[in-house]
Amino acid sequence: MTKLVAISGSLRKGSYNTALLRAALAMAPEGVTITEGSIHGIPLYDADVEAEAGLPEAVTRLKDLVAAADGVVLFTPEYNNGIPGVFKNAIDWMSRPSSDIARVFGGKPFAITGASPGNFGTILSQEAWLPVMRTLGTVPWFGAKLLVSRAGSVIEDGRIADEATQKKLGDFIAGFSAFVTEYKR
Repeated sequence: MTKLVAISGSLRKGSYNTALLRAALAMAPEGVTITEGSIHGIPLYDADVEAEAGLPEAVTRLKDLVAAADGVVLFTPEYNNGIPGVFKNAIDWMSRPSSDIARVFGGKPFAITGASPGNFGTILSQEAWLPVMRTLGTVPWFGAKLLVSRAGSVIEDGRIADEATQKKLGDFIAGFSAFVTEYKR
């Protein structure tokens, strides 16, 4: 069984990225499970807090979920042409202590996708994640690119209402799943 974790980089209740993630959960191919991870409850990174109290429970829970997975899909919004601060903050917390980076991220396949109300999807955010993923020692999957643009017209009431987007997401999840399954052999 191949185990994937999917994480949305948005905290918004009506998030397009969370809707995309939840649609992906139902698209897991045979032999693959996809579990939703959450960045909710992760405070702003503060090294003093880490030194005094250790890692917050929400961080530890997400770290352990990612560490136990065979692969991870990041569903990233794009804020001001870049990585959302709240999402980057969660990854920064997960990289603490630095001696734990290899356990959580090292050699683990990661895929990046996202949805945006803009015309260009999340292309700049997805590209901005690549140096972070390289630094953490992940194995980025470049088999397909999924950029959901004008998300408000394809995602309605938390569901994908556009057949073409549904198919692209299914193909993306199937492709990444196959890559991870092959990679872990």
